[in-house]
Amino acid sequence: PHVSVFVDVDATRTMEFVKRLKASPDFAGIKVSPLLIMAKAMMWAVRRNPTVNSTWTDTEIIVHHFVNFGFAAATPRGLVVPNIKNAQDLSLRELAQAIELMTNTARDGKLQPSDMADGTITITNIGVFGMDTGTPILNPGEVAIVALGTIKQKPWVVDGEVRPRFVTTIGGSFDHRVVDGDVASRFLADVASVIEEPALLLD
Repeated sequence: PHVSVFVDVDATRTMEFVKRLKASPDFAGIKVSPLLIMAKAMMWAVRRNPTVNSTWTDTEIIVHHFVNFGFAAATPRGLVVPNIKNAQDLSLRELAQAIELMTNTARDGKLQPSDMADGTITITNIGVFGMDTGTPILNPGEVAIVALGTIKQKPWVVDGEVRPRFVTTIGGSFDHRVVDGDVASRFLADVASVIEEPALLLD
């Protein structure tokens, strides 16, 4: 049984941050996208809401102290979900490199079974297909998955004035046997907070 929650987010500062990273010599030759910031935002939120980074078994619930970060990758052979082991220890640059390497490996059809085993939490970027949001399906054993919708300019109220802002909708699905609605909501709100203000990643 799973429950889903959704939140609209002003992603303007994330888009500005992505633009600055792309221009940085430290990220030369490295693919930078909003997905990277979302990944970091999720790991930041996991620290504050560790229950979402759990595994459900028939006999116990295991809350992990590490994040094996999974992401859905579309390939010519179909959708696969590799994961980056111990992603919580990676810098932003290292995480970007790991995502790019694993994505290329998946598209080349060279993933090993170990690359797709033991994930603890997952993201799916349906925004690349033009979708506003979705209700993602949990990976077996995991208790949380987040969907990133398309990011596009919309009218948004800022300080009492309507302005054009980059807006997205983030959706999350959670195993209600492990994650209560309040925890699911707090987790997704924390993710949204980082997308609205990436400087929180310095915390």
